[in-house]
Amino acid sequence: MSARAMPFAGLVGALLVLIGLGLCAGHDWASPSDLIAAVTAPETLRSKLLIDWRLPRVLAAACCGALLGLGGAIFQGVFRNPLAEPYLLGSAGGAALGASVALLVPLGLPPALVLAVLAFLGAWGATVIVMAIARLAGTVDAAGLLLAGVAVAAVLGALRSFLMLALSDDTVNLQVVLSWILGGVQTPSRPVLAGLAAATLACTVATLPLARGLDLLGLGETMAAGFGQDVRRFVDVAVLVGAAVVALAVAFSGLVAFVGLAAPHVARWLVGPMHRALLPASALTGAALVTAADALARAALPPAEIPLGLVTALAGGPFFIVLLARQLRR
Repeated sequence: MSARAMPFAGLVGALLVLIGLGLCAGHDWASPSDLIAAVTAPETLRSKLLIDWRLPRVLAAACCGALLGLGGAIFQGVFRNPLAEPYLLGSAGGAALGASVALLVPLGLPPALVLAVLAFLGAWGATVIVMAIARLAGTVDAAGLLLAGVAVAAVLGALRSFLMLALSDDTVNLQVVLSWILGGVQTPSRPVLAGLAAATLACTVATLPLARGLDLLGLGETMAAGFGQDVRRFVDVAVLVGAAVVALAVAFSGLVAFVGLAAPHVARWLVGPMHRALLPASALTGAALVTAADALARAALPPAEIPLGLVTALAGGPFFIVLLARQLRR
């Protein structure tokens, strides 16, 4: 096995182990023999529980994590700083606002379609606003982006809360909206899981053509333009793609913080900074992180379940503080 392939083999192996752990974890823990029985004797009740309920949820968590890791790698490459993250830059908050509108306002359209479309529009719009604010301020460095992202996220959060207060009535269960905002992966049907998996694979493949442009952008806008790249057009396209990836993840999992920040950093330590390898490695790392976090959320306080977004925030918050301290020292 070549040295270049070894990190990917390790990531795939770690993801498979964590998927197995996710199948075992829960209020009623499954043993390795239960997993074997689920394959050899799928007609038993316990096997059906593992195959029909836990396995789709674990795979959906992995897909959502892959999308968040992929989106984080794109944003960090576009903004050329290691602190860029969908949650901090307002993309996730914009998607959450759009999804809240879809959940609270009866629009007479298929709920899944409305949720996906409004989440995408919210994520893309919030990211464009953050970039516009940073450009008007004459900076796209980490501090400027973070300040703009915090401001936009605060406004979006206030708008979301206002909608929840203004549009709630006896026909709207705010518990659904709140649980969605706190983050969490629900067990999808097999057609929905197949669609999510196909979309995750398609997003991963679709982002690979951005790799060269992201590498050039890392040299600086002047250098990238010298190599013939239309910097403004590329940034707009990359932001649109990153927002779409984040919106898809948020539509299925709600707000799951800091995965888009941590996954690209871990992947960068393993495969280096070149985006041709970094993008798929970030997807695999994000899948592993969310799979592990979802298993912990289901198993830590049985029979209750901790919201997935709280688990990732508790783990990712200190990670972000360390990164911010290192960035400020530089």
